[in-house]
Amino acid sequence: MVTIPAQFNGPDHSGNGGYVAGLIAQEVGTGPVTSTLRIPPPLDVPLSWEREGDHVRLLTAGGAVVGEAGPGELGSDVPAMPSAAEATTGLAAYPGFDHHPFDRCFTCGTARGDGDGLRLFTGPFAEGRTAGPWVPDAAFAAEDGLLDVPTTWAALDCPGGWAADFTRQTMVLGRMTAEVLRRPRAGESLIATGELFGTSGRKFFTGTALYALDGELLGRAEQVWIQIDVTSFG
Repeated sequence: MVTIPAQFNGPDHSGNGGYVAGLIAQEVGTGPVTSTLRIPPPLDVPLSWEREGDHVRLLTAGGAVVGEAGPGELGSDVPAMPSAAEATTGLAAYPGFDHHPFDRCFTCGTARGDGDGLRLFTGPFAEGRTAGPWVPDAAFAAEDGLLDVPTTWAALDCPGGWAADFTRQTMVLGRMTAEVLRRPRAGESLIATGELFGTSGRKFFTGTALYALDGELLGRAEQVWIQIDVTSFG
């Protein structure tokens, strides 16, 4: 059994897409993993696991599939590391400072305080590209001083949504394929970046990456975002 605490929300009443996708993915193992979310992940209720070979499903008490994960494949080039100046430009241009559809989002919400949310803010520095500096708060470190896998997936999540621009259309994560090469250390200076790869109807395809200042790639992801009617979501 597992419960998604309310702290780890995206929209107010459902789980942060990257966090929940990573929660499921860590049950699969290392290497690239693809997680698909089927319904808005419920918060603060008991959920159960169902396993079949190397695939895992997260289920509600009634048997509905919240999400599922299995071995994945990353097919696109990793977004290039922005410079420190480009990351600073992206932070200053973060659209969420002016308008945010989910301002209490665990990853990128402006209404979350230090140690409560990640406060990872990435804005545009070039066409279709976002970036921002980020220092993980010690509140999110495990006993080894590193962020866990679900929190790292959460950090790899929203920079892609902002590359597709949440201010133009409200979206939620549908599918995410990610690989964590090294879990971030609390207190280390990082640069997060996102890139819009393309669109198809209500779907937006993006990629993200998390870098150390020396250029080390800590993790990368590819996402499919789904445009929603926020008034009827959940």
